[in-house]
Amino acid sequence: MNLLICGSWQGANDYFDEIRAMGYEIAFLQQERDELPVEPAWVEGVIGNGFFLYHPIRDLVNLKYIQVISAGLDRVPVDEVRRRGITLKNARGVYSGPMAEHAVWAALTLYRQRAYYMNNQAGHVWNKLRAIPELAGKTVCILGCGSVGAACAERFGGMGCRVIGVNRTPRENAAFEKVFAFVELAAALGEADIVVVTLPLNDETRHLMDAERLAQMKDGAILINIARGPLVDTEALLAALDRRLGGAALDVFETEPLPADSPLWEHPKILLTPHNSFMGEHNADRLNAVIIRNLRESDN
Repeated sequence: MNLLICGSWQGANDYFDEIRAMGYEIAFLQQERDELPVEPAWVEGVIGNGFFLYHPIRDLVNLKYIQVISAGLDRVPVDEVRRRGITLKNARGVYSGPMAEHAVWAALTLYRQRAYYMNNQAGHVWNKLRAIPELAGKTVCILGCGSVGAACAERFGGMGCRVIGVNRTPRENAAFEKVFAFVELAAALGEADIVVVTLPLNDETRHLMDAERLAQMKDGAILINIARGPLVDTEALLAALDRRLGGAALDVFETEPLPADSPLWEHPKILLTPHNSFMGEHNADRLNAVIIRNLRESDN
């Protein structure tokens, strides 16, 4: 197979000899937005991230294999991939652990009033807070029960939380007390003290958390989004925070980078991070292992 490897797979050069030994021919494209180093018809496989944002898949007439280095598939023309029967692989499981740790950290940061203490520290002020929520005993609803959602469930469960989930196809998972179907989303949201969004972004889930859904959450509940920004209606969230929600931890946004004039920066109930929840010290090792395993298993 003729394989185009993009520089978004950092450290790819270390594996070129191993990949060639499997029978692959390699071309390398450092910047995905740049002109292809080969004719489009040469390309039979692609390893990259946002490659198809810059290169129409229709030009790659012999394409039969795609490996993306992200867990999400929203940068890939999935409908065309399915229509043509192209094998599509993602980085399932690579980022699940760090993202789950981030979700727990975000919940604790909001509950334990980190902003209050940091302000006091900066001003050398010794003030105690008495009314501090505890994570143990809270009901956590995880929207999306894939690898990231399951990792979140395991960690919140380990903190003494009751964990429920919502998934397109309900399935048993020991990490969840119950998994609801999408048609039961309102009921699940109404039980939750914390809602964690880990769903993929598609036409069905865009603005899933709109004004109606946010109104179905409990008073004082918090929302954590570690998936994709457009899953949450930003204006509706701001209104809900001003009225009744307890807080929000946002790692992803409808526009990235987040504009400097966005009201999200200054909102006192929002914990904001710059699309960083997936970062972890062992990501590269896990990603390399996934890519090489998938190449070995592919019908080259």
